[in-house]
Amino acid sequence: MAVTVTVLIPAKTAEATQTTQYTSTGVTTIIDKFTATNYSAAAATISVNLITAAGSASNDNLTVKTKTLQAGETYTFPEVVGQVLAPGGFISTIAGTASAVNIRASGRQVTQ
Repeated sequence: MAVTVTVLIPAKTAEATQTTQYTSTGVTTIIDKFTATNYSAAAATISVNLITAAGSASNDNLTVKTKTLQAGETYTFPEVVGQVLAPGGFISTIAGTASAVNIRASGRQVTQ
């Protein structure tokens, strides 16, 4: 078994449409850190789904629903940290406002 520490989602602006941000391809992934920063001058929201390989974003896999970030706020998502994605599982997000929230995630990829 090999464990690789890696950036899962490089820093980027979250889209205002449901978007796959990371897929656990051929590995089991453990999420160690997931942050979002509202860089706009107004409150903004973001939702995070953790989805199994055969699934799609829905209320069944919604981990964080419309988390409001105040202007300039950074949030570290304890609801997501420590979660495990099986091979083929993925992280999907949707921001309530385009060009307002930056995200980044890091973790461990485990191969058998």
